[in-house]
Parts: sequence; structure tokens; C-alpha cells
Amino acid sequence: MEFLAQYGLFLAKAVTIVVAILVVLGGAVALGSRQKRQPGQGHLEVTKLNDKLDQMKQKLEASILPKEALKKRLKQEKKEKAKQEKQKAEQPELLEKDERKRFYVLEFEGDLRASKVSTLREAITSVLAIARPNDEVVVKLESPGGMVHAYGLAASQLQRIRDRGIPLTVCVDKVAASGGYMMACIADRILAAPFAVIGSIGVVAQIPNFHRLLKKHDIDYEVMTAGEYKRTMTIFGENTEKGREKFLQDLEDTHVLFKEFVAEHRPQVDIDEVSKGEVWYGRRALDQKLVDGVMTSDEYLFQACEQADVYLVSYVERKSLQQRFAMAAEGASERLLMRLWEGLQDSRLFKH
Repeated sequence: MEFLAQYGLFLAKAVTIVVAILVVLGGAVALGSRQKRQPGQGHLEVTKLNDKLDQMKQKLEASILPKEALKKRLKQEKKEKAKQEKQKAEQPELLEKDERKRFYVLEFEGDLRASKVSTLREAITSVLAIARPNDEVVVKLESPGGMVHAYGLAASQLQRIRDRGIPLTVCVDKVAASGGYMMACIADRILAAPFAVIGSIGVVAQIPNFHRLLKKHDIDYEVMTAGEYKRTMTIFGENTEKGREKFLQDLEDTHVLFKEFVAEHRPQVDIDEVSKGEVWYGRRALDQKLVDGVMTSDEYLFQACEQADVYLVSYVERKSLQQRFAMAAEGASERLLMRLWEGLQDSRLFKH
């Protein structure tokens, strides 16, 4: 009897815990559903990089300099700052004239679908609301490329900055290839790290076909279309030479559009020479005039902080619980596919 009583108590506790977990999960799912019904929610985050740099500098000085020397230095800096504030207060008419240049730093990490174009759009819209012609927008770009229409839209978002007459600099620390370079070439100036991967001005499509496997097992797969070229290539149906020819024509036309786009924004490049699908590291890309300088984004922004106010601007979307789970699963599967894909490629280069 005592054993049964203890077992019953244990079972009751276990059921209670399970029910509590289900209630919490149910509430989270319900909350996520409500959030999903309210798209476009998010917030802007702004970090002044000058202040961040000063804090790092002060922390390092506090560890290195003698206490008396540090105290004297901080006192002098405080005195100078008070003097500057007093001058601004006494001469308000000169405040706007003497206001320092501003750098607005945006970050874009691209995947195959350029899925972060929505947050890039919101950040650009916010910056354009206050940016002046003498300011500058810096985009830290990292992307191996992806879908044509997705990266076309991303490039169009950067074009908005150019259309407003605001200087645009793109910094590439790792890779801006294919669709990534399509975005980069919009800029007034492209800076690349010495071994950043640049270029891949080409178009690729890979389609598996299981028709022979299905035929071997006596499985029919029919594709019915209205329109001669509604479906040129299929995964399970039997592909024809006419369909392949049309598919290749479309692929070539996309490549021509890509070449025209780059030539329009980078007239200094020999487009026929650089549009064969090759990639170059930063130093070699400079020789091909695909970039305008070899420098990391850290060095460029460090120099900017010495002469201007530099702000990191990012738009953070609010994600529902379902979206967060879906993004995590999608990210994991995409990383796995990318690793498998990279394993089939030359280890020295990215090919797109």
C-alpha cells in the first residue's frame, strides 16, 4: 500500500509537470499567433560607435596608465569638453554650421534568398529621413549571392541612397559575390579586405531529375501546362532538348542583364573580362577595378570616428515563436546544405 501511495504521488507530480509545460507552450504559441497577425512590428537600434570606441580606450588606459596620470588626463578632458559646450551655448547660430559629418553604418548578411532585405529596407528608410547630403552611409556587406529577384530588390534598396545624393560606401570583409556583388556595385566606393572574395559575375542553375528512377519503378509523372514555355525543366518529368534550350536562353539573358547592370554602375571595369563567373581576392579585385580600395571595415570606421559621428543603425523585427523555430530549422538545414556544397568545390574558392 505504501508503495502504491508513493507511486501515485510520483505520478501526480509527473502529470502536473507535463500539464504545466503544455500550458506554457500553449501560451507561447498563442502569443506567437497574435504576433504573427501583426506584421511589420519591430524597432530601430542605434549605437554611437564613437562612444563605444571611447569606452574601450578608457578601459584600456585604466589598466595601463598610472592612477595619477589617468586622473590628470580625465580632468583635462572634462575641462575641454565643458569649454566646448560653453562655446556652443554662447554661439547657437554656429551650432548647425559646425555640426560634424555623420556616418550611418548598416549591416547586411545575405543568404540564398536575401531574407534580410526587409530589415535593410526599414533601416535605409529611417536613415534617409534625417541624412544630409554631406553625410555618408556605410554598408558592411557579406553575401555569396543567391536568387536573382531577391538580390535585385536588395540592390534597389541601396539605389535609394544614391538617388538621394548621399555618398554610399560598401565594405566587404569576407565575401561579396554574384548577387552580393550586384549589391556592392551600386556604391560610390567599394572597399574590400585583402582576402575578401569578390566577383562571380555569372548565373548558375542546378536541377536534379528523377525521371529515369521513376520510370525504372513503373511510376508515371505527368506535367500539364498551358503555354509552350510554362515549364521548361522539371524535377520528375522527362526533360526535352527544346526545354533545355529555352532554359539556357533564359539563363543567358539573366547573365546579360547582370553584365549590363555592373557595367552601368562600374563603367571602369572591362565587363567582358570580369563576367566569366570568376572570383578574385581583394588585392586582385583592385587590379580588375572591381573595388576601389583594399581596407577592412574596422579600419575605415576607425578613421571615420576621428573626424565624424558614426552610428550603427539596425532594424530588429519582432519574430513570433513559430517564426523563430522555423528560422532556426531553416538556418540549420541551409548551413548543412552549404557545407555539403562547399565540400564539392575547390577549397580555395567560392564558386557560384
